[in-house]
Amino acid sequence: MTDQQIQCFLAVVRTGSISGGAQALYVTQPAASRCVRTLEEELGYPLFRRGKGQRRVELTDRGRAFVSVAEKWRILWKETQELALQDENSQLVLSSVGSVSAYLLPPVMRRFLEGWPQCSLTFHHYSSFLSYDYVAGGLVDLALISDDRYVPGVETVPAFREPMLLAAAEGLSLPERVHPAQLDPRRELRLPWNPEYDLWHDFWFRASDRPRAVLDMMPMLEQLFSWESCWAVVPLSAGLRLARSAPVRLHRLEEGPPERIIYYLQGRRRKPELTRGLLDCLKKELERYPEIEVFL
Repeated sequence: MTDQQIQCFLAVVRTGSISGGAQALYVTQPAASRCVRTLEEELGYPLFRRGKGQRRVELTDRGRAFVSVAEKWRILWKETQELALQDENSQLVLSSVGSVSAYLLPPVMRRFLEGWPQCSLTFHHYSSFLSYDYVAGGLVDLALISDDRYVPGVETVPAFREPMLLAAAEGLSLPERVHPAQLDPRRELRLPWNPEYDLWHDFWFRASDRPRAVLDMMPMLEQLFSWESCWAVVPLSAGLRLARSAPVRLHRLEEGPPERIIYYLQGRRRKPELTRGLLDCLKKELERYPEIEVFL
């Protein structure tokens, strides 16, 4: 079954005759007749009733049922052709860990979409572990992650490094610089930043010291700080945004955790123009934070 056969069948249906269908398609009547007959042979049943000496044809019962099938076939064929012509550089699939997407990425994505109006951007919130798998499988073009590992076919490149700060509720009486020993672990809002942070945390706080809450979503910090006099260790970029929307103060940590490094991932199937465009937008946003070391 070909597109030409379907077009010919529908043209005959619209005009009511083989000659009318041929005229609509700018082909000869014998060519249109052969096209319809070949389609009927492939389907295994007649589509039209042809009376001797009659120019007009009538649809058989199966022919009438086949009209809707032919219309759907034409739509699918058109979509297939459009997909074949679509520029693969017209869509970028981006993923990120939540601590980056919650506060840092929105202005980056806005700048990218303004600069690349012809591009469609798809975003997913994935953990570092899942991001590696999706980039390796070609389902994600560019991923921002915090926990690096080796996966064949995936390139892991440092994007930026930032200090970790203490975000404390305004009700807590703390000095400008805070030592971990001055913190009450029962008032902690714990977030799993990366393995390096976990090692630091395990060194200063006992396993039996239960935090006030354990979170895996950055935006929930804003709400909890509004209810509780708590503290949390956060990356600088997140802390500065958090201080604008929640009743918290930012403090420097003495003997604090290692600075956090965010990496970007690329797989074998790359879209160099779009990925470079988004990374440039990320770089411009990071330049607003003098304390962040940018590698892009």
